[in-house]
Amino acid sequence: MHNGIVFMRSSSGSFLGSFLGVRIRRLVALTFAWLACIVAPPAMAADCPGHPNALGTSRTLVVDPREHPRLGIMQYSETLPLADHEVVLTFDDGPLPRNSNQVLEILASQCVKATFFAIGRMAQSSPEGVRKLRDAGHTIGTHTQDHPLSMNRMSIERDRQEIDEGITSVKAALGADADTTLAPFFRIPGLRRADIVEGYLAAQGIQVWSTDFLADDWRHISSSRVYDLAMKRLEARGKGILLLHDIQARTVAALPRILNELKARGYHIVHVVAATAERPATPTEPEQWRSHPENVAIARWPKIPHFIFADAGALPAPSLSDFNLLDDQPIALKVASAGRCAAAGNAVAPARRDSA
Repeated sequence: MHNGIVFMRSSSGSFLGSFLGVRIRRLVALTFAWLACIVAPPAMAADCPGHPNALGTSRTLVVDPREHPRLGIMQYSETLPLADHEVVLTFDDGPLPRNSNQVLEILASQCVKATFFAIGRMAQSSPEGVRKLRDAGHTIGTHTQDHPLSMNRMSIERDRQEIDEGITSVKAALGADADTTLAPFFRIPGLRRADIVEGYLAAQGIQVWSTDFLADDWRHISSSRVYDLAMKRLEARGKGILLLHDIQARTVAALPRILNELKARGYHIVHVVAATAERPATPTEPEQWRSHPENVAIARWPKIPHFIFADAGALPAPSLSDFNLLDDQPIALKVASAGRCAAAGNAVAPARRDSA
């Protein structure tokens, strides 16, 4: 007996004792991890000065990209190991100062931390916008250099170029501490996944993020519709990764209501960061990462698994006009292999059918 625990012995007693010991240690670690999640209160008045009714960030989840290289039930068999009523907020396509700054202000008012997937060219146009994400304590990942919508059809050389240049641009915006402040997190534009792309990212130790549900905020819909879809789809699953876009005015308008409703319905925000030598991954069990119900990986977005959104059907991909790139400074984006499209003044480049 050791600390009240009896180890069974047999002809293979040493093996059985070691096995049980490992299982017990893992169980104890998990128990303490989950107790920390339950006991630690969300950031409220004391942690969010001037905002006594803040939603707050309930806990930080540390993940190892090499152990779990692909996340999101829309496309993969694993997603983040969240408890019921836990939500991870993610934002794509920024920074675009006019709207991204407002998103940051809204999140700050609720003491909420999120993950942002920045586009390289946007980082070049607004490096201070990337630094604002860092200074506010958010997680920063990347989203290619030019947001091509054909990574599942491009050559591996072009895919690598988009990935690598996007990382380089965001690092340049971050400056000297880029290696420690840029997370090895990546989201494929339009979720146009391909084995060769995922293989390259995994070899670099970069985690691919899909999503668990969407709010269709890239489409020309009202902010009320964005709110309705976000809450309806979250309620259908009860937890998960939400994909939003910080460049969209409709998202800015919907976000305060989404955050207030999350608090009203008892949801908790989880902030995700990457593991490092000094910051080990949060203890978890493999079962916690598995999608429930199990689903076959989706080869082409935006087909939606019927068990998530029973009445959603196939979501149309947005056009470039949905980027709404009307700001103080023009921003150029490259569209697949069609060359560069410039948005100058109040002009927006001609739209393609596919975007995200």
